[in-house]
Amino acid sequence: MSSMVVTANGNDSKKFKGEDKMDGAPSRVLHIRKLPGEVTETEVIALGLPFGKVTNILMLKGKNQAFLELATEEAAITMVNYYSAVTPHLRNQPIYIQYSNHKELKTDNTLNQRAQAVLQAVTAVQTANTPLSGTTVSESAVTPAQSPVLRIIIDNMYYPVTLDVLHQIFSKFGAVLKIITFTKNNQFQALLQYGDPVNAQQAKLALDGQNIYNACCTLRIDFSKLVNLNVKYNNDKSRDYTRPDLPSGDGQPALDPAIAAAFAKETSLLAVPGALSPLAIPNAAAAAAAAAAGRVGMPGVSAGGNTVLLVSNLNEEMVTPQSLFTLFGVYGDVQRVKILYNKKDSALIQMADGNQSQLAMNHLNGQKMYGKIIRVTLSKHQTVQLPREGLDDQGLTKDFGNSPLHRFKKPGSKNFQNIFPPSATLHLSNIPPSVAEEDLRTLFANTGGTVKAFKFFQRDHKMALLQMATVEEAIQALIDLHNYNLGENHHLRVSFSKSTI
Repeated sequence: MSSMVVTANGNDSKKFKGEDKMDGAPSRVLHIRKLPGEVTETEVIALGLPFGKVTNILMLKGKNQAFLELATEEAAITMVNYYSAVTPHLRNQPIYIQYSNHKELKTDNTLNQRAQAVLQAVTAVQTANTPLSGTTVSESAVTPAQSPVLRIIIDNMYYPVTLDVLHQIFSKFGAVLKIITFTKNNQFQALLQYGDPVNAQQAKLALDGQNIYNACCTLRIDFSKLVNLNVKYNNDKSRDYTRPDLPSGDGQPALDPAIAAAFAKETSLLAVPGALSPLAIPNAAAAAAAAAAGRVGMPGVSAGGNTVLLVSNLNEEMVTPQSLFTLFGVYGDVQRVKILYNKKDSALIQMADGNQSQLAMNHLNGQKMYGKIIRVTLSKHQTVQLPREGLDDQGLTKDFGNSPLHRFKKPGSKNFQNIFPPSATLHLSNIPPSVAEEDLRTLFANTGGTVKAFKFFQRDHKMALLQMATVEEAIQALIDLHNYNLGENHHLRVSFSKSTI
């Protein structure tokens, strides 16, 4: 069954007897069940937008089901893995997402006009922000955004939300140019500017109503009437990412009067729960700040959680405890790694705390490592046991508790502020003066990938950006070359970058 045709009443012409299986072969077509009766096509499409381009949709209103097709199988795998750990909600009702038996959707557009019109509208917003000729879309469908500036209010704020946390979350939908944060009416608020209204539209559609942390810090997002923000200082309250030369000021800068006046005139946000809950994107720096503020014990807030991750579908011929330590160490301090003796394509990884394990799971689940898409979930185990003394476990278990290579041992380290998802662009630091661009290009090409671009930082040649051809190649290069000895007592530091070259 590789295709389906929609009948005139909106129901499928075939019986999907196999679709109730939760464990199916990966497919870029996803089967969504238990939808609320009044749910719209736009809301279903929004489920897939954070993970990649949505290429087709089939609504089965009579069955409270839908089929969603993503552009790539990898995007679908990432989406399913994410929602296996975080139950998605539409209109406050839990829904269920699984792989479909179908490898693609072939819908009859003439009989599925409404869903196709909404999908075309979203595609137009994603690509060109141009009106669709000859297509009529209902009011519930996506309409092009008028402003690249979003106004954000944080409700139920048990944890502190920093400017860097906002940047990390919203950068997933495009380049964030400027952010201004401030407190108004005893609420933490922010204005955030993208380079393109299309990105603002996508971010609002996907993030409005979601929680930054489990059960708290709810995002309320609307468009601002402003089209440009005037940032005077780069500090912990405001930042212009296009102007790194701005002064830091002395404390919180005053909000520009024109911005304050315009913001005061805008209507208040409706506190209506959105499509997905919770978002649960932990941040180590925010968690540390919350702990210092004594907020960890607040009702409904969990800063702990399981520290042990189960990683499966590993390339057992290539993976080692050291390679897992290096990759997962980007998102926290790995304490122990154990490759399972009887199932060597799986491993247990113990992080320093629950926030770090959540962060590693969110960023690495569905990524490619040594040619295989790895699965990362929370383990039922609370600790990783070391082998009994005198027992040879063939080097499958290793204790990294005292490793000097932990990135987050120092309180307040800048590493907390530079945690990003895997990307093709790598940030290099601790480069000695004697090492030239060609040396680094050759070094990274020797990991088996292709170096697409390179750029030293203008003011500091100790740091550089280097772009590989794919994210998988960048992951391989980071594993191979983080802590590589460049001579002159300089060990290369490699991390993922949010920037592009």
